[in-house]
Amino acid sequence: MTLVKWLLLIVLVVIAVKQCQHKEEVSLGPGVKVAQAPVQSPLSQAIPFKFEGYQITPLAHFSLQAKVLGREDYRLDRESDLSPTDLALGWQKMSDESVLAKIDITQTRRWYYWQVEQFPIPRRDIETQSANMHMIPADGQVAKALKKVKTGQIIALEGQLIQARATDGWSWKSSMTRDDTGAHACEVVYVTSLTIIE
Repeated sequence: MTLVKWLLLIVLVVIAVKQCQHKEEVSLGPGVKVAQAPVQSPLSQAIPFKFEGYQITPLAHFSLQAKVLGREDYRLDRESDLSPTDLALGWQKMSDESVLAKIDITQTRRWYYWQVEQFPIPRRDIETQSANMHMIPADGQVAKALKKVKTGQIIALEGQLIQARATDGWSWKSSMTRDDTGAHACEVVYVTSLTIIE
């Protein structure tokens, strides 16, 4: 086997191991683990800044505690320049494992999907107490913490909801409410602090 093939094999094994680590699921038992919804507050000033070759415009302060319902890592899409990971997050009733056990949750192509045979809680509660969020780590420390996040954990984060723009006209703007669904309903979060609580 040539050196190139050996190196390729090693890279594939490392990627597979990392993917398996991310797929590990943490169980914390039944009961609401996060009682409060995410907190969004206005900015006194929204000063654009450059980040990774993009212009970032802050739209609001943003903080939350939430249960991780799923994570998906991305490397090949345009958005991965900024956001290597999406987290599907839940709070209030959507942080209760006895509820989540009856909801099938998946993520793909920057979307978060859920499916039920019978609703364990009202549909609107599922829609408004969970969301897919595009994580943009502000620095290496946040990026390192983000890599450790596993499905089932409780995390706390602080940052800003943002809009990103590129010189070629490409734009990516955060949802500004937790009540929306469908296209453009995801939050784009510039994360300045991320902690795994449980």
